[in-house]
Amino acid sequence: MASINSPMDVYKLLNGSNCRECGEKTCLAFSVAVFKNKRTLDRCPHLSAEVVTTYSGTERPNTVDEYMTEAVEELKRQIPGIDLGQAAERLGARHNGKKLTIKVLGKIFSVDADGNLSSDIHINPWLVVPVLNYILHGAGKPVSGQWVTFRELNGGMERYSHYQQRCERPLKQLADTYTDLFRDMLDIFNGRKVDNYIDSDVSVVLHPLPLLPIMICYWEPEDGLESSLHIYYDKTADENLDIESVYTLTAGMMLMFEKLALRHGFKES
Repeated sequence: MASINSPMDVYKLLNGSNCRECGEKTCLAFSVAVFKNKRTLDRCPHLSAEVVTTYSGTERPNTVDEYMTEAVEELKRQIPGIDLGQAAERLGARHNGKKLTIKVLGKIFSVDADGNLSSDIHINPWLVVPVLNYILHGAGKPVSGQWVTFRELNGGMERYSHYQQRCERPLKQLADTYTDLFRDMLDIFNGRKVDNYIDSDVSVVLHPLPLLPIMICYWEPEDGLESSLHIYYDKTADENLDIESVYTLTAGMMLMFEKLALRHGFKES
């Protein structure tokens, strides 16, 4: 059965023309309205009757979010069983005797010995789960400086199709729609620009975790060629974080980017 699990699932059905015939200012704004049941798909004049019939009336399940919230609680319960001081030394974090503090996308994230969390950014379960897994199980492997794709990581090939659908393709759509905003979003999270990496138009390295850098490369459309976007990881990523958490971390970043872009969409005139 067809399902809509996020506003981006709606956005992928649209043509991105921002024609406003649906009553919203942008296709992104319409996507959010449909996801929140404030608009119906048939308000878009560019969707076929088959698509409208297939996706209308589908549930907006909370099961994934509920699962992620439960996963956070389970991981928090494991924190009292480890030495946070040793974990901080191993993982490039700090420990003041009471809590471990780590940089997540350049922002402060802390956990104390009882598993209580505090952060300068929104406590998004899609980010918290991999961060806690990193603290609990990260190997502390030094960054190699060698970049690989997700599918080259151990276990990445089996998840690559889903990864593309949930991470790379939606991020490319955002970059295509709001290229300047895309550049700004990378700056917001302390991205470091890399000059001319494999001739991409935008190459930025982010540090979602101290020993897990991610490089995002974007090629703008040119001479009839479609745009392209790829995400690269340090070769040691699958040693410092399990592959499922690498995927979840990237999907969590995508959700943060999506929210920023959707806010921008509402402000379009």
